[in-house]
Amino acid sequence: MDEVTIYTDGACSGNPGNGGWGAVLIYGENKKEISGAKRDTTNNQMELTAPIEALKLLKRPCKVKLYSDSAYLINAFKEGWIYNWQKNGWKTASKEPVKNKELWEQIYAFTKMHSIEWIKVKGHSDNVYNNRCDEMAVKAIKTL
Repeated sequence: MDEVTIYTDGACSGNPGNGGWGAVLIYGENKKEISGAKRDTTNNQMELTAPIEALKLLKRPCKVKLYSDSAYLINAFKEGWIYNWQKNGWKTASKEPVKNKELWEQIYAFTKMHSIEWIKVKGHSDNVYNNRCDEMAVKAIKTL
């Protein structure tokens, strides 16, 4: 199984407001940077969009190390929230509908195809790739 490293980040100017996302994919010596923007979105939606867009690029099942500074994203998997949401018909423990359900469903689908390790990094710190993703996300907002 191919091994791919992915770094992702999302940003929003206002919350809600115009948002951007960035991702860096690393496969062996190859590196690919992608980014995008959306109007009238939230920071959490951009944090979820970045890994979706990155994972869409993988053409076959891969072993993925996915790094993000989003506790929202990482804890959904590390703490098992997403599995409970899915099992409970996309409802939270308090029986409320899960916010950003459509995005979570897409991410969940990727876990069926790929073996993904979810790794939390400290945002705006010394991680070169996380900082690059943040830079791309902020720059993408300016294209709107």
